[in-house]
Amino acid sequence: MTFDLVLTGGEVLGTGRADLAVRDGLVAAVGPQLRRDAATVVNVSGLLVTPGLVDLHTHVGPGYWGIDPGPVAWRSGVTTWVDAGSAGAYTLDGLRRVAAGAEVRVPALLNIAAVGLAGRTGESRDLDVCDTALAIDTVQAHRDLIRGIKVRIDRETVGGNGVEPLRRGLAAAQTCGVPVMVHIGAAPPPLAEVLDLLRPGDIVTHCASGIATPLGPAVHAARDRGVLFDVGHGSGGFAFDVLERQLAAGLAPDTVSTDLHARSVHGPVFDLPTTMAKLLAAGLPLSEVLAAATVRPARALGLGGGTLAVGAPADLAVFRVEEGAFPVVDAHRQVRHAPLRLVNEATYVAGRRLAPRLDPPPAPWIPLTDAQRAALARRERDLRALLAAPLVGADGLADQFPRPTPRSS
Repeated sequence: MTFDLVLTGGEVLGTGRADLAVRDGLVAAVGPQLRRDAATVVNVSGLLVTPGLVDLHTHVGPGYWGIDPGPVAWRSGVTTWVDAGSAGAYTLDGLRRVAAGAEVRVPALLNIAAVGLAGRTGESRDLDVCDTALAIDTVQAHRDLIRGIKVRIDRETVGGNGVEPLRRGLAAAQTCGVPVMVHIGAAPPPLAEVLDLLRPGDIVTHCASGIATPLGPAVHAARDRGVLFDVGHGSGGFAFDVLERQLAAGLAPDTVSTDLHARSVHGPVFDLPTTMAKLLAAGLPLSEVLAAATVRPARALGLGGGTLAVGAPADLAVFRVEEGAFPVVDAHRQVRHAPLRLVNEATYVAGRRLAPRLDPPPAPWIPLTDAQRAALARRERDLRALLAAPLVGADGLADQFPRPTPRSS
């Protein structure tokens, strides 16, 4: 056969109406009326075909914040899950085991704090664990996994250490030739002091935070010298009113990510397509939002995905585009309405379609509202009822082992 998979008749991002073919896990051809000589041919007419989404900020490693990416991946189109600092040098082996067992791609940002995110916060209060030399050695020994350094800078995380953990992270990153992603939150240290240290290609996540409120001269100066701004929604890192003020000031985010973790997956984040809808609600065009969730995050970390060019990994997402007025909510319960949303129909990693998986129950330490708990219980009842019912009736079955025809006597 010529191809392993052909998706036919879809609206292929960057090409228009076309077919897309896969061979040996790579995009083999994109164009009209490709040969249907393939093991699998799928008609995706009326649907949007994009690169698999690249989520630049997630937490899938072991620890307080981590989730299993598989159940969300198959229904959201996210094929690359950048683990943003769940693991430090002491705990990287646990993240490596997660990445090795995942169906999706899991590149990592190494936490400058060697303990990583085993707990909720405070990992950089002890400077002894913010060991620059150890971080350098760890990156050099795990180049296949680690694509940058993560540093969380807010008063809870660093205590009285100010920006010193960031200085150490930047030193390690400079030696290794990788970017730093810095989490911003409640001061001290002041935001301007954090931003002034960053280099071109470094990344500010939670860039529309209602807590840090990144506005003003230091933000513009960082943008002008090539610092990247990432949404990093999370359970407390995204506010509509801040994003709207930034857009009015010409400060659109470079990338859109979820900061999906155990405290945000049940809301307010839910998944990356929902987060993308929030940018649409703020007035950004779909083409801009798609770039912010595909090619730009891939480029920021030098990853192989994010494109449908021939020879690229065949990480694919197929979406139904629905128009309407869809309510979406930020981390502070402000509501806006998105003019459209992307509903995932299929997700492929290296040309292989991901199968449905169910979410595990939330960990006992995760705070949930009564409404969230009731919704989870209702979902479980609905799934149980759906799966307990026979799949089809008699008219949907075949006689797989026909009885022999009785002989006439």
